[in-house]
Amino acid sequence: MNAPPTAIYDPQRTALLFVDPYNDFLDPAGKLWPLVAATAEQTNLHANLRATLAAARAAGIAVFIVPHRQWEPGDFAGWDHPTPYQLGAAGAQAFARGSWGAQWHPDFAPLPGDTIVKEHWGGSGFANTDLDMLLKQRGITHVVLIGLIANTCIETTGRFAAELGYHVTLVRDATAAASPEALHCAHEINGPTFAHAILPTAGLIAALSIAEPA
Repeated sequence: MNAPPTAIYDPQRTALLFVDPYNDFLDPAGKLWPLVAATAEQTNLHANLRATLAAARAAGIAVFIVPHRQWEPGDFAGWDHPTPYQLGAAGAQAFARGSWGAQWHPDFAPLPGDTIVKEHWGGSGFANTDLDMLLKQRGITHVVLIGLIANTCIETTGRFAAELGYHVTLVRDATAAASPEALHCAHEINGPTFAHAILPTAGLIAALSIAEPA
């Protein structure tokens, strides 16, 4: 799936959603790095994240950091049915609050003017957060998703965005997954059912370079 021939990314109406730029995901010493390392290296993840972020900033596109819940003891105590995904993260104590792993990876830390969204408990950056309200207050209609993981938080956030009426772009090599099969499924099978565009980093940068206000 390619971008339309005309620019679709009006900087005043587009936001880059960077999901979970934590040390635990993106640093080789992080707790969850071994989970995504193989596909991250295959996609040249870090270089593409840096390039996408730089291109968005250069184009004047708003950057939203969409962080997962930082684990704390007792998070799911008394819950009726936390998901296997939530229990797995709790078991690993991923992004434990106050830990190095829950700090932003230094290459992708927010800058002044970026928006940090309230933490999401599940896969969606929209559910039980302020993301939709913040986007609407900025007049955003188009969202571009990068970060982790392709077939969990990225896919769930993208699907939720589409249901809320946003134009959704996935960047296929600015994300990673636990296996090549999961990455393939996210972009070749599931992605086309909700995303309006699925681009490589180079394709997105090309589209942003010609974007201008509508």
